[in-house]
Amino acid sequence: MKASAFVYSWDVNGDPEAGERIAELGVRQATLASAYHSTRALTPRHPRHRVVTAEHAAVLYPPDSRWQGRELRPYAAGDWAPGDAYGEAAAVLADAGLEVHTWVVLAHNSRLGAEHPDISVVNAYGDRYPWAPCIAQPATRAYLVDLAAEAAVRPGAHGTELESLGWYGLAHLHAHDKTGGVPLGDVGQYLMSLCFCPTCREGYGEQGLDAEELAAVVRAALEPVWQGAPSDGGWAGVEKLIGEANATATRAWRDERARTLQETAVAAVRAAAPADFQVLLHADPESYHCGANAGVDPRHILSVADGVVVPCTGGAGLLTPFAEQGLGGRVLAANFTVVSGMGGRPGALTADATRARGLGATELRLYHAGLASDGDLAEVRSALAGL
Repeated sequence: MKASAFVYSWDVNGDPEAGERIAELGVRQATLASAYHSTRALTPRHPRHRVVTAEHAAVLYPPDSRWQGRELRPYAAGDWAPGDAYGEAAAVLADAGLEVHTWVVLAHNSRLGAEHPDISVVNAYGDRYPWAPCIAQPATRAYLVDLAAEAAVRPGAHGTELESLGWYGLAHLHAHDKTGGVPLGDVGQYLMSLCFCPTCREGYGEQGLDAEELAAVVRAALEPVWQGAPSDGGWAGVEKLIGEANATATRAWRDERARTLQETAVAAVRAAAPADFQVLLHADPESYHCGANAGVDPRHILSVADGVVVPCTGGAGLLTPFAEQGLGGRVLAANFTVVSGMGGRPGALTADATRARGLGATELRLYHAGLASDGDLAEVRSALAGL
């Protein structure tokens, strides 16, 4: 199975051994961040630093003139990734014999929401989520489509992986996150992620709902959750709490906004890219789910993109709904965390990859070559040699 490791530019730039070290893992591809959210990351082998703090979401290359005069535009990185940090790292990785693909984070940007609060998701209580731009708003959609095209199609890249190309919501692991005190489950996460910005209110109206009444229903449905009642049960649980008609209408609005954004963004990437450029989405097979792995309809997304990258660290079951569609040459990549300190199981990679292949996976993604310890990387090398 073809394997790719995720990498940041700061893992590579300034470390003369980084390229060969990653290639020697046994991966054929490096998926290198070109647009990324704020983070604090360890660099356990870098000769110059051990911690990198990316203070805000940024592009890791010089943005072009398409953004001149526009209110919503990407931010340049600070000293954690100066200049064309992406391009410098990509050249090193390519020289090591790796095929480089871009890794583009889209609808996840706290600084954008802080500076332009009107674009953010607003929950049923009126709270704004500055990390979560509302993908229904026209200006946000235009920004995300252009960012996808620019950040994906970097010089020398053979393809891209688009992360968070869909709805973001409450669960995003914001800085010093303190939202785990009440277990929300799938149902609570959906209700707390429903957006009530002016655009979404109008959208609910188009579906026959009164937005004020809907918000009141959502708040009432969440009251037992705050008191400790379980809020799992999948989509049937959402229907039970807010009523089938309300649930169906909200999902219809949100699914349409996500699907058309995904279609438009992928088309924009293809229009900007050379021939045979691969476009994958980080995806979850339940379209009502929010987050970095965008909720999608498996049949639809496989008709739009060249494949998907699916989270499998907690189990590979999410592969099945995509495999059942018939891949027809499209990529179904199983994404495993191989950083033991972040809940990964690098020692079980052989078994996990074999299980994923049995469920239809065609490739592997390994998170993350820069964050993993030397011991973790040794386990990865051993597993990939056996596979």
